[in-house]
Amino acid sequence: MDETGTATAALTRARRTRLTALIVACALFMQNLDSTVISTALPTMARAFGAEPTHMNVALTSYLLSLAVFIPCSGWMADRFGTRTVFRAAIVVFTVSSVLCGMSQSLAFLVFARVLQGLGGAMMVPVGRLLLLRTVPKSELVAAMAWLSTPALLGPVLGPPIGGFIVTYFDWRLIFAINIPIGLLGITLVTLFVEDVREPGGAKFDWIGFALSSVALASLMFGLETIGRGVVPREISLAMIAIGIASGLGYGAHARRHPRPLIDFTLFRIRTFTVAVAAGTLFRIGIGAIPFLLPMMLQLTFGKSAAQSGVITFASSLGALVMKPAATGALKRLGFRNTLVYNAVLSSLLLGLCAWFAPGWPVVLIYAVLLSGGFFRSLQFTAYNALAYADVPRERMSAATSFYSAMQQVSLTLGVSAAAASLTVTMALSGHSAPLLADFASAFVVVAFISLCAAPLALIMPKDAAQEMSGHKQAG
Repeated sequence: MDETGTATAALTRARRTRLTALIVACALFMQNLDSTVISTALPTMARAFGAEPTHMNVALTSYLLSLAVFIPCSGWMADRFGTRTVFRAAIVVFTVSSVLCGMSQSLAFLVFARVLQGLGGAMMVPVGRLLLLRTVPKSELVAAMAWLSTPALLGPVLGPPIGGFIVTYFDWRLIFAINIPIGLLGITLVTLFVEDVREPGGAKFDWIGFALSSVALASLMFGLETIGRGVVPREISLAMIAIGIASGLGYGAHARRHPRPLIDFTLFRIRTFTVAVAAGTLFRIGIGAIPFLLPMMLQLTFGKSAAQSGVITFASSLGALVMKPAATGALKRLGFRNTLVYNAVLSSLLLGLCAWFAPGWPVVLIYAVLLSGGFFRSLQFTAYNALAYADVPRERMSAATSFYSAMQQVSLTLGVSAAAASLTVTMALSGHSAPLLADFASAFVVVAFISLCAAPLALIMPKDAAQEMSGHKQAG
């Protein structure tokens, strides 16, 4: 092939990579948006169902628990039925269940529909990522993953203001109708432009592992999500956490004996995967606290309305959008190890700056901090999401995506729990019945420190880790 033909083939491959990444990103945006857009509608929905507002939290937890239960199955499903088939079916299930949510006439039916949505979402997230891993060359994976980090940041920030706008000016049922055109477009694009890839092999489904991992993840998620919030008695939350830990230990013993466990702990023998999971979890704990702490601080201590706080919080998402074209260049210049160390420090410092926000700050300065923080956080997410698969053999990609996706879900829940716990402790120590600005400041410092702990973990990698992906060349 001559130089012209090679260049044309490379351009065609790059276009297909971007198209596949955008198709997956749209589906992930739909999932991330839906998981938060409902939060502002809960009081209105409670009145429509004749239910207590405090009982409506079950609409959120049922979705999260369904995600936790079914995510570990996603890798086996993709290997068994093909990535395109499962990904398209997941979009169908998610879209249909969205329609059912909008048709709900009772809280019980809404919970059923949300569980069904969780099933669809559990397949969309890891299988969509697996779709990229199996169709995109490693040299282009960083650029592809940059597209996936944006919906993860945009969804939780856009959800509350969009939900608030719809509930205020229209009918709450329309918050679920947002997913219908996105879902139909996704189904069409996947059918037309995405190839079906599957790995050979007929491993039997690990039913014992599924039972143990489901109980472990669901119990931990429920316990961590509810502790310190007063939704259920603290004893129940602690009991669920204990059940989750016990089931997790039981799963660990089972996985050591099973030839193809549902969640494969032997992946921790791969150093780059270990760094992406361990450091990524710590980093996400800090970042996952932002959608919980920042809007509440702006409304309770700055006197901002829900709409005003949503507009300010959106600045971090704008930073993520600016990052996309810069991610590849940053990793090529610094490499994965240096990027993950320096950028974790910088991102954590910017997160810690939120502790010094005060009503007297110029809005422009607050925007600048949030915009910069969104930029560097998005770079960090992109790096972790690509690094996780740098050295994973092709035949273990499905197991890696299931494991990594489950840890992402747990870490974001841990972020909200860490923020809520920090706020509760500082309020108790200061004797405040309602959170004041100083209490929010302490909580931001705590979660920023947790994120900062991710930086030194990257040092266990060699300087040339994942060179094929980053394109970074060592001097000398």
